[in-house]
Amino acid sequence: MTLAQGCAIPQQSPPVDLLDAPLPQLLAAHRVELVDSSITDRTFFGALVERRDGSLILSMPTGRSPFERDTAARMLLAEGLGLDAPPLPEPFAVSRG
Repeated sequence: MTLAQGCAIPQQSPPVDLLDAPLPQLLAAHRVELVDSSITDRTFFGALVERRDGSLILSMPTGRSPFERDTAARMLLAEGLGLDAPPLPEPFAVSRG
């Protein structure tokens, strides 16, 4: 953020491509913090959580392959942020709670 006459004004950055951008760049562009989850259930691929203050956390399980982690993160970001993306393949499903 930059400050202009005491007011915070967010800087506009060019759109970041969901499928082509490196994951850290994609997370930064949408101001999402990536954290490790303690959930070990193999059917849990992660969660995009909005805190009370409006900030976003992408909670991902550890111990997954880099490909699996990257793919699940992009699917969750697309669904949670309403980004343009192909539908999730079966048997994946996103639940909102």
